[in-house]
Amino acid sequence: MKQRVDAVVRAFETLTPESVDRLGEVYATDARFTDPFNEVQGIAEIQRIFRHMYQSLEAPRFEVHARLLDGDQCFLTWDFSFCFRSFYRGKIQTVRGSSHLAFNRDGLVCMHRDYWDAAQELYEKMPVVGSAMRWLRRRANS
Repeated sequence: MKQRVDAVVRAFETLTPESVDRLGEVYATDARFTDPFNEVQGIAEIQRIFRHMYQSLEAPRFEVHARLLDGDQCFLTWDFSFCFRSFYRGKIQTVRGSSHLAFNRDGLVCMHRDYWDAAQELYEKMPVVGSAMRWLRRRANS
């Protein structure tokens, strides 16, 4: 199973707009993918999400920092760096998160769930929305 996890990590750390089509090499045809904005099933839908990422963001890149493997499941921690296309152009943003992956009998990812704080890691970095989110966080913490 370690080799399959290595293949998934390699697929994400080397992901390009051209290699999105090859995600079927690590995902099952009917895989489920969930993150704070999406809940989809099927490799075509997963590929659509990553194609959209390349259309919406500049220079997106994943870097996996840790892996925990237990049977047919694994947990990854990662940083996702990118630049917004519409504002703060050229300023690298980083989202820190984790992924829970489950593998089927063929060693392909059948479930991928990403965990990250959309409020702190994304919304607070955006103009207008960011100042409102930071204000709400300060109010909640006082």
